[in-house]
Amino acid sequence: MDDFESVLWIARECYVYQIPPRSSGAGYRANDWQVDKFLWKGRLRVMEIGSGTPSRVEIKLEDDSTGDEFAVCPYDTTGAAVEAVLDSSRYFVLRVRDRASGKHAYLGMGFPERSDAFDFNVCLQDWKKRQTTPVASAEDDRTKPSPHLPAGGPKDYSLNAPVTINIGKLGKRPVGSATAASIGGLGAGLLPPPPPAPRRARDG
Repeated sequence: MDDFESVLWIARECYVYQIPPRSSGAGYRANDWQVDKFLWKGRLRVMEIGSGTPSRVEIKLEDDSTGDEFAVCPYDTTGAAVEAVLDSSRYFVLRVRDRASGKHAYLGMGFPERSDAFDFNVCLQDWKKRQTTPVASAEDDRTKPSPHLPAGGPKDYSLNAPVTINIGKLGKRPVGSATAASIGGLGAGLLPPPPPAPRRARDG
């Protein structure tokens, strides 16, 4: 069964270049490339493969019309497969891999806009952060104490020794007097109904 794939980010336009070998251990420079003579032009998609953690990422260079794959760059948490150049924020070096032979090669890649290069970097950094940040399991959540309980554990409210409760004699109240007083007081507060209206004498 194929792994689940989701698009993390897409650039509608990017350029790919053949680049000379690294001239020094410091890094690559786009000024050493012929940036006005690109090898290929198309779209770039950052794909996350797998629905859980850890997952993996492939940076796919594809034809923007047909979707045919030109090259793929497997990316991991080391970040070694994508290297920014020293003299520009828009250009990178990708370590691509041939799916059939498994051989690797290095290609230059550039965006027409700096905002695309920034979003590309942020996308990869966010994925790396998700892979390296531990996720609490549901079992850990169940074993944690409830935040609504007071600190120090539950208190013991049980009685350590038998307790004697003395109940004194209660005086008896006359049953009739209390009832009559309450009824009388209630009746005194009621208004009498209005008198009926006088009838008119019929004309004889």
